Amino acid sequence: MSVGEEVRTDDGRPQQSLGTAAARNLATTTKSAPQMQEISSRWLLRTLPWVDVQGGTYRVNRRLTYAVGDGRITFVKTGDQVEVIPAELGELPALRSYEDHEVLTELARRCRQRDFAPGEVIADFGNQTSGVYLLAHGRVEKVGTGPYGDDAVLGVLADGAYFGDQALLDSDAIWEYTLRADTATTVLILGRQDFEQVAERSATLREHLEGLRAIPRQRTNKYGEKEVELAAGHSGEADIPHTFVDYEARPREYELSIAQTVLRIHTRVADLYNQPMNQTEQQLRLTVEALKERQEHELVNNREFGLLHNCEYDQRIQPHDGVPSPDDLDELLSRRRGTKLLLAHPRAISAIGRELNKRGLVPETIDIAGHRIPTWRGVPIYPCNKIPISEARTTSVIAMRTGEAEQGVIGLRQSGVPDEIEPSLSVRFMGINEQAIIKYLVTAYYSAAVLVPDALGVLENVEIGRWR
Repeated sequence: MSVGEEVRTDDGRPQQSLGTAAARNLATTTKSAPQMQEISSRWLLRTLPWVDVQGGTYRVNRRLTYAVGDGRITFVKTGDQVEVIPAELGELPALRSYEDHEVLTELARRCRQRDFAPGEVIADFGNQTSGVYLLAHGRVEKVGTGPYGDDAVLGVLADGAYFGDQALLDSDAIWEYTLRADTATTVLILGRQDFEQVAERSATLREHLEGLRAIPRQRTNKYGEKEVELAAGHSGEADIPHTFVDYEARPREYELSIAQTVLRIHTRVADLYNQPMNQTEQQLRLTVEALKERQEHELVNNREFGLLHNCEYDQRIQPHDGVPSPDDLDELLSRRRGTKLLLAHPRAISAIGRELNKRGLVPETIDIAGHRIPTWRGVPIYPCNKIPISEARTTSVIAMRTGEAEQGVIGLRQSGVPDEIEPSLSVRFMGINEQAIIKYLVTAYYSAAVLVPDALGVLENVEIGRWR
């Protein structure tokens, strides 16, 4: 605008007072604190009981168990050909802890690929087991006879599972149920004859198998632990059995994990731009929020201690129809006593709600810290957006019993670390460099431990995109 030119309003009339745009230059605005979208409810961090760990390591002592092998097999796919990774055969009960790579490679080479169509029977009840079947892809139903003579689905197997492994140790083993492909299915079959031929040429494998065949002579309970010999209901001077409780010789130890970052702030910003909000405090606040988000992500997804990767495979179940039905949730809860909470992605909670609506059921809700949380059988279902959703739009639902006293899942941390601002979270001043930039080291120490296997369960491969 040139000097002397008259200022006019939008409707063309002469302006009679100072405009708001110009006035803002001389005014102190009312502003919010810095906001970030990444902040979530973080229910896992809030509900997990935290145990202080001194020395950075937590050891979980358990009773000695003779259960061998209970893992999941990993495969490599090239075009339409599937091969099993040799080392993954060590997940089979008969090959657990066996480490001769040459022998495992030979066994992997002898696995034969076979495809089954939906509805096709893979193995019939009562027939002799001819080998171990490794499920590379698809869903397989375990079908038995119900109490009234009709077929009943006993369970569902998914990618990475195996069945028929008893054939490798017992030549007289039979199928205890019928196995039927629920979808297009690809399996690799390691025949008993091929296994025996390899064992004949390998002294180390024969010795390993002989050791395993001796294990069933131990009296064990249903969890594979050595039986505690007891006498009950006797009278007179009966001989009372002698016993002892054996422990694992090499218990698992959980080391505290770490999440760190270096926050940098220029001294000019820290000195001059601190009204009405302290720039250093706001930078640290947002950095800590991001660190906690990553902490919860690691507690769910970390391969060493994350919940999804540390759940035992006999505590993982598959939904019978893909969607998370009330029946599947009941099955998940029945796997453990005293389930304290369920964790699910918000979209999975929506899918659970749809399935309940189809059956005319309305889930109860409870008030927790001012939030209405849905429940199933009285167990709260907390949202957790850290549980991943696959490209196939499937996810998982986690069930937990928590607390040391309940032999459940616990969070691990170490309170009292130097420059601590919260338990196990510290902010350390690292000095000022030659560019006048202040540096702070922000650190969080954490981990999680599963005290007994049945404290943690997962409903896997839950479909969240089916609307009918």
